[in-house]
Amino acid sequence: MRLSNLEVQEKLRTIRNWQIANGKLHKEFKFDSFEQAIGFIDNLAQIATSLNHHPEIQNVYNKVALDIATHDEGGITELDFVLAKRIDSISGNL
Repeated sequence: MRLSNLEVQEKLRTIRNWQIANGKLHKEFKFDSFEQAIGFIDNLAQIATSLNHHPEIQNVYNKVALDIATHDEGGITELDFVLAKRIDSISGNL
């Protein structure tokens, strides 16, 4: 179920350095190398697959940008926050 704007703002406080951009949860990560960025993407792919929920991923060399929303619900849901927290758990909360 899609969360209200108020619910999203409240839950946003529970995840570090994520923001709302274009109606989606958004975060950018910077790594020391391209290889580390790709390793991060590989690890998050496993998490996303286990949740059957997949973020939009953009990679340029050592930078990875993620956008998360539940397209079927037309916005941000609880599942998006679950995925964001799981991603943070493998990133060291960059």
